[in-house]
Parts: sequence; structure tokens; C-alpha cells
Amino acid sequence: MSSRLVYSTDFGRACAGCGKPAAQCVCKAKARPAGDGIVHVRRETAGRKGKGVTTILGLPLDDAALATLAKQLKAACGSGGTVKDGVVEIQGDHLDKVLAWLKARPEGWTVKRAGG
Repeated sequence: MSSRLVYSTDFGRACAGCGKPAAQCVCKAKARPAGDGIVHVRRETAGRKGKGVTTILGLPLDDAALATLAKQLKAACGSGGTVKDGVVEIQGDHLDKVLAWLKARPEGWTVKRAGG
């Protein structure tokens, strides 16, 4: 019978695979699937009690760069937001602002409006 550490009073929950703190686990790191090279911007209200958010999908950035870009976008829109699973969410309907802002970036991404 093998015993594994699952909780420590020093750092809380531990990963069952690698034994590191759950926040620092590297064995279950999710790799984002490669996109089609197009950044999609759309407005969503589903699952948000009618509140609209502008979502940006398909950005070819790592997590740190995505968080920095989200911070810049939130400042440009004057709104709050977050990054969840590689998707940037900006609170409110800022579709046109986000499209214009992303197209003006020097990276040269192909940016398209998705949805209706």
C-alpha cells in the first residue's frame, strides 16, 4: 500500500501526482490547443444572467503575456475583466473597441468578429 501526501499544514492541498502544492503543480498543466491563427472576438451573454461580456479567443500568447494583454485591454475599454482558460473576457459590450485595438497592434494578427 502506497501513501501519498494530500494535505499539509504548511501549504494546503498537495498534488497527488507530483507532491507539490496544488498551485505549483506541473504534472497536470493543460496545454492549449493550437488555434487556426485567427483571433475571434465575440459578445456573449449565456450563463451570465443577461450581462454581456466581450470574449477574445485564439490569441497565440502564453499565460503571462495574455494577462498583460488583458490588463491593457481593460484599461483601453475602461472596464473590468479576466482571463479564463486562454480566453480574455472584458465586461460589457466593447466589441468595436476591442476589434479596433487588436487590429492596430503591431503583431499583425488576423482579427475577426465572431457570432451575430
